[in-house]
Amino acid sequence: MNPYLPHTPEDIASMLGRCGAASLDELFSDVPAQLRLGKGGYALGAPMAEAEVNRYFRSLGKKNLETACFAGAGFYSHYCPAAVEAITSRSEFYTAYTPYQPEISQGTLQYIFEYQSMIASLTGMDVANASMYDGATATAEAMMMAVAASKKRRRVLVSATLLPAVSQVLATYAEGQDIILETVSDHNGATDRKALSEQLGAGDVAAVIVATPNRFGILEDFEGLAEEVHAAKALLIINTHASTLGVLRSQGEWGADIACGEAQSLGIPLNYGGPGLGYLACRQSLMRKMPGRIVGATTDDDGQRVFVLTLQAREQHIRRHKATSNICSNQGLMTLHAAVYLSLLGPEGLREVNETSASIAHDLVARLTAGGKLREKFAGREWLNECVLEIVDEGLTPRRILDACLERGILAGKIIGEKEIMVCATETCTPEDVKQYVEAVEAL
Repeated sequence: MNPYLPHTPEDIASMLGRCGAASLDELFSDVPAQLRLGKGGYALGAPMAEAEVNRYFRSLGKKNLETACFAGAGFYSHYCPAAVEAITSRSEFYTAYTPYQPEISQGTLQYIFEYQSMIASLTGMDVANASMYDGATATAEAMMMAVAASKKRRRVLVSATLLPAVSQVLATYAEGQDIILETVSDHNGATDRKALSEQLGAGDVAAVIVATPNRFGILEDFEGLAEEVHAAKALLIINTHASTLGVLRSQGEWGADIACGEAQSLGIPLNYGGPGLGYLACRQSLMRKMPGRIVGATTDDDGQRVFVLTLQAREQHIRRHKATSNICSNQGLMTLHAAVYLSLLGPEGLREVNETSASIAHDLVARLTAGGKLREKFAGREWLNECVLEIVDEGLTPRRILDACLERGILAGKIIGEKEIMVCATETCTPEDVKQYVEAVEAL
């Protein structure tokens, strides 16, 4: 029993009884034994002085293998300017109070407003919000928005070219909302438009969800898609990871009703799978269906520019069952980080990041496929900085490539099949990194 927990043995026995479990071990039996804390507790060792603790952790840090990252699949290694940390640590931003009291929350409200303005500009949408955990849950919120707007329609068509993790989150949310998900098949790495048309023609569709770049890195052509979807009285949702909007057609330009995706690519460092940052934007007609926080700008009695929460149909203000969102994490620090990153780079900088990344990636793929051991799986398809390579050499496997590259300090990509590996490059990859990658494959 941990002495700092307030529950008595009687309290715990009562709670276990309500759960139908005989013991705490039975309650947590779904957690694998190797992941649970043993009876011996934590092996913390003897106490150390502060200087000793610092030395200890520095020695641990030296054991880490620093690699050049050629892996993507939804999360990307982009350089973050040093000025970002300096600005995000300013007290008016970093310690500003949660924005329910606007008079003492101007720092938080300002950066949310600026972030929303930038996301609306990138996506070509009328309004954007804050507070999405990650790209997958933002896409799920977009799905629920579309169903709520359609009122009686419950069917949502989801392209097979969405990232699997996003599709899985959609399925989880749909089950709890009585939403019927149908998968639209892919053809040569892109959404099968013929199959989509047939499924739309069956009627009763609330929304269509597609992605570009998609799970294979392919840039899909959505010409005429919005018109077809709207003719079927459905809404179009396009998922795009945020950085690429610096060079690609925006969701608004494609005619989408809702834009969503992952914003980690806006300079948020990779850190063992997180944190992420979801973005969500939409047409003005759907604004009142949007969850999360929306900040507006106005003037106070003295004529000063100030920021306030607006359209607050949240559980804090109205009846819970009528709220657009009754769980709402601000994701404030990541929102601030993305806003500062975008403000420092500007449109030209974001374009340069993507153009540089694309140049490096195409050079890498050209050199890897020239050796004859690999080839582009979806040859002829347009892609930006991420590409699926198929292994031609019968004796070669994706695992052998990853292991050989890792010995040279190269994280070679993501295995997506028995003979397939997806490679990605960003501006953080150097010509020497590309050289080491190619030489490692040639040596196999």
